Amino acid sequence: MENRYIEELIKKLRETEVWEGTERKCRDYKEGMQILLEAFSRHKRKESNLFFVGNGGSSAIASHMTADFMKNGGMNTYSLYDNAVTTCMGNDYGYECIFSKPMEFLVKRGDLAVAISSSGNSANIVNAIKAAKDKGAEAITFTGFDRGNRVKQMGDINVYVPICKYGMVESIHNLILQQIVDMIMERDGEML
Repeated sequence: MENRYIEELIKKLRETEVWEGTERKCRDYKEGMQILLEAFSRHKRKESNLFFVGNGGSSAIASHMTADFMKNGGMNTYSLYDNAVTTCMGNDYGYECIFSKPMEFLVKRGDLAVAISSSGNSANIVNAIKAAKDKGAEAITFTGFDRGNRVKQMGDINVYVPICKYGMVESIHNLILQQIVDMIMERDGEML
C-alpha cells in the first residue's frame, strides 16, 4: 500500500532548513540538529530558563516540550499556559500580549525562548520573541508556510519547514524537538 502522506512528510523533513540568524543556512539536517543540540546543551549547562510558546497545535507542542525538557532533559522550563495567567494577560493586555507580558516579568538575560508557529505571523508569538530578546534572551524559532514569515526573521536559530500544511509543519516541529530532548537524555542519562 502506497502512503503518499508519509512519503511527503519524510521529504519535507529532509527539506527542513535550520538557519543561524537569517544569514547562514545549515548544509543539511544533520548539521542543523547539531547546532540545535549545542544551543539547548549550552542553556542546560548555564542552567538557563526555557520558555516555550505557541498557539493551537503549536501550544500543545510547547506544553509537551515544557514537560519533556524538564523531566527528560533536566532543564529549567516554565509553562506560560496556566489558565488564570493566560486569561488575565488576555483580559488586561490583549491576546497579542498573552506571552510577552509574562516574559517581561520572568525572562532574564541568557534565558532561551522557543517560539513555535506554523504560519510564523501570529502577533502574540512575534511579541513574545521581541520581549524575550529585549530582556537579553536567545530565541529559537520553529515555523513553516511562507519563507519570509515574521517569526523566522527574529530568531538566533530558525527552523523552517517548507510546506503550507499545518499537520506536517506541526509534526515536523514536534519530531525535531523530541529528537533534541531524546539526544540530551541519551547523552546525560535519564532524569527521574
